[in-house]
Amino acid sequence: MQVGRRKAMVLLVAAACVVALAGVALRQWFGARPPADIVLVGNIEAHESVLGFNAVQAPIVRLAADEGQSVAAGSVLAVLDDSSYRQQLRIDESAQQVAERQLQVNRASAQAARELLSSDRLDRLEKQREFERALAQCAAGALSTQACQQAETAAGQSDAALARDRALARVAQDNVALAQAAIDQARARVAQDRITLGYTVLRAPFAGTIAVREAEPGQLAGPGVAVFTLDDLDHVWMRAYLEETDLGHVRLGQDVELRSDGAPSRVFHGRISFISPQAEFTPKTVETQSQRVTLVYRMRIDVPNPGHQLLPGMPVQASIRRLPAAR
Repeated sequence: MQVGRRKAMVLLVAAACVVALAGVALRQWFGARPPADIVLVGNIEAHESVLGFNAVQAPIVRLAADEGQSVAAGSVLAVLDDSSYRQQLRIDESAQQVAERQLQVNRASAQAARELLSSDRLDRLEKQREFERALAQCAAGALSTQACQQAETAAGQSDAALARDRALARVAQDNVALAQAAIDQARARVAQDRITLGYTVLRAPFAGTIAVREAEPGQLAGPGVAVFTLDDLDHVWMRAYLEETDLGHVRLGQDVELRSDGAPSRVFHGRISFISPQAEFTPKTVETQSQRVTLVYRMRIDVPNPGHQLLPGMPVQASIRRLPAAR
């Protein structure tokens, strides 16, 4: 009996050892397993631009795009009636031509004034020489006093004519400068008219998809009137909120897997492009008050979307591999 009891005790001890070793092994196994992924929920967002005619006002004569249509950057979306702006351009172009003609006239006048100055200088030189000869002859008694006075008067008149024509030449040169300024002003008006005329055509600022067409042909468009809403569906992102306890387990640039309710079997791949440096309370869309008071960090996950399967507002779920805490 005692031998049997010993055998039983040995077996019990051996079983206990096995159970203990198994427990240690299980604890080591589960302790070595990586922690669960961080799962976040959020919505898809995209660059959205409301387009309109902000610098001109006129009726719409053509809409070249419709809702759901993909458009390339720079493509024409809408055109306004530009007749009044073209008429203003023609008026200012005519004014520019007049200013250019006036410049030619003023330049010719300035050239004539310069040539007259050359003639005046030669005449003054000649009159001064005659006056000096007359003085010498008068001193020698070979010329009458009256003749000497006439030579002096002629020299004085020549000086006055030179001074007058110098003033006229300055005026002529000033007229050239004014005509040039008028041309510059006219050219600036024409350039502005052409820029304004270009505003009568609405072009896509980037490649995207027309989300909303908000106007109709014949409608008066102008500042504050929306014509199209354009979405960039090629490059969308998910806005999500990360709990404070998970902040140290994710990194910028980290890969993320996303799934949408519309295509639960489809996996989209994105990357973390932004994590807010400031904490905030959970957004009001969370249902319970206990969750709302939790501090979270806003983050952005960029997602390539060439097939446009992800649309703005679509709810998605992101799975992020939990990394070791940053030290």
